[in-house]
Amino acid sequence: MTMDAHSPERNVSVLGDEKVDLKFKHLEELSSDGANGDLDSIEQTKLTSYVWLLTLWAALGGLLFGYDTGAISSVLVLIGTDLGGKPLSSNDSELITSLTSGGAFIGAVVAGKSSRAQFHRFGRKICILFAAILFTLGAVIQASSFSLAQMAAGRAVIGLGVGSAAMIVPVYIAEISPARHRGRMVSIDVISITGGQCISYIFGVGFQYVPGGWRYITALGAVPSIVLGALLLVCPESPRQLIYHQRIEEAAAVLRKIYPNATTEQVDDKVILIERNISQHMAMHEEYGIRKALVQLHTVPGNLRALVVACGVMGLSQMCGFNTLMYYSATLFKMVGFSNSIAVGIVIGATNFLFSCIAVKYIDRIGRRKMLIGTVWGMSASLAVAAIAFHWIPLDRKTLTVTTDALGWPEIVMLVSLILFVACFGAGVAPVSWQANELLPMEVRAVGTMVIVCTCWGTNIIVASTFLSMMKSITPSGTFGFYSALCAIGWVLSIFLYPEVAQMSLEEVRAVFQHGFGVKYARQWQKDHKQLLKNQRLSRKEASKGINA
Repeated sequence: MTMDAHSPERNVSVLGDEKVDLKFKHLEELSSDGANGDLDSIEQTKLTSYVWLLTLWAALGGLLFGYDTGAISSVLVLIGTDLGGKPLSSNDSELITSLTSGGAFIGAVVAGKSSRAQFHRFGRKICILFAAILFTLGAVIQASSFSLAQMAAGRAVIGLGVGSAAMIVPVYIAEISPARHRGRMVSIDVISITGGQCISYIFGVGFQYVPGGWRYITALGAVPSIVLGALLLVCPESPRQLIYHQRIEEAAAVLRKIYPNATTEQVDDKVILIERNISQHMAMHEEYGIRKALVQLHTVPGNLRALVVACGVMGLSQMCGFNTLMYYSATLFKMVGFSNSIAVGIVIGATNFLFSCIAVKYIDRIGRRKMLIGTVWGMSASLAVAAIAFHWIPLDRKTLTVTTDALGWPEIVMLVSLILFVACFGAGVAPVSWQANELLPMEVRAVGTMVIVCTCWGTNIIVASTFLSMMKSITPSGTFGFYSALCAIGWVLSIFLYPEVAQMSLEEVRAVFQHGFGVKYARQWQKDHKQLLKNQRLSRKEASKGINA
């Protein structure tokens, strides 16, 4: 069966200049009438490595995100007097570190506004290419810096790339992914971020004894961005983008590559289904522009409760102090007397990478709530132990330098406690916070996601720009005790406010927050769902026995 863009067999046309006047409620009924299952049989066909390669290529954007945010840890230690002939002060370090977060905040806002779901006129590939250009430009500016101002400008440009990539890359991966693999494929981007951080620490060790080694570290950030830009030339555009822009044959060709074992009819049916979903989204855009979506987000009680929980978890992921280790781990370990502070930082990055991989594998099995509550208390306890250990480390509060060359038990206890803190973070808050937009209803999800990401980078700016100053003003013990207290508060709030939404459809998640914060409602739903699945298994066994008999 071959159909053109305006075939009467389509449920609704979204192509051309024709205005979509279908309303959200009607489309919601249309998409839930059972027809989708017939149109989506392509999802059951066998895949090849092609779509996994596309995912890995796109995930280079996440690797760049991780590399450029992690590289600053080594750079701050190795930069010496290369910027202006004098060592960096605490304020200088905070400036060039926080400017990346500031640039990411702006980049995320711009990318979020320009890519509301799938209707950016330039397509996903161009947006990712733009982020790759920013990464390359930022790397060149940093590597050639001979002044604080130039280095700060390079970090700001890198931040714009980080913010753009954080918004666009997961969307592109989600749009090319088969439904049954979408969670794992999008999670590859998250793993790439932590992997990029590990690589930056390894390069830090490799170049720590090379004159001007920090320039090589920053310059190497341009390599994967150039590779990403080159690979984008052979990567296809998202089928959803192509269908929206009336490029039906191109979209069908892409779908045939993603689903190489599908029949022509299955590909055509998938095109119909994508067009139907675009129609639904277009109708929502008519009824929910940015202004109205923001109003709905903050005035509808269920939406507001969902936003509070989503932004709260994201805020906790930043205000817990984790990124102080990503940005300042080498500085911190050098401060307390470790002779090879950059190498010690690798342990932090590797721990985060390992436990992030574990979390991605088990987050749907264990559940978000259990992983969150089961780890945040460990973060608080680990930071409390670190605060106590710092009390016994002889530090000059004015210069934040250790007053003895001996490495004793307090330093070892501090290191072990921070490793445990990172393990808990990677296994709980990190993966849960980046899935928080699933709590938001569909009609406000695009704007709500932008608010969540802005919460991420806004709180990140606060942490990055105050850590070293806090270490001096309220002592290291006071600083880590403060972060421990924030984690404890986050743990208590998670118990009372965060519902378990694993295994729920997005429509079922919407119902959760219509019952307050829905913790009890969601708990009962999980019990009923498990019982339903158990009954279904028993029914299948009985039916199988009957057939065999």
